[in-house]
Amino acid sequence: MTISAAKKSDTIKTSARHGKDTGSPEVQVSILTERITALQDHFRTNAKDHASRRGLLLMVGQRNRLLKYLARTDRTVYQDLIKRLGLRK
Repeated sequence: MTISAAKKSDTIKTSARHGKDTGSPEVQVSILTERITALQDHFRTNAKDHASRRGLLLMVGQRNRLLKYLARTDRTVYQDLIKRLGLRK
C-alpha cells in the first residue's frame, strides 16, 4: 500500500529540518511510519497477503535502523520524534 501524495507532503512538512528537506532521517522515519500504518490497515482485511507482509517487515527493519542511527547521532531529536510519532513507549 502506498500513501497519497497529499499525506506524504504533509508528513514531510511536519518532519523537515528546512523547506526542501526530504532525505533527513526524521522525514524518512515519518514516511515509513505512515506507510506501515497503511499496511496494517490493509492486513485487517487481507490476512493472507504474505507478499505484502514481507514488504511490511522490510519497512519496519529500515525504520528501526534509521531510529538507531538517529539515537546514536542526535538523542534529543530522536526522543522528540518517537514522542511525536507515538513509537516506543
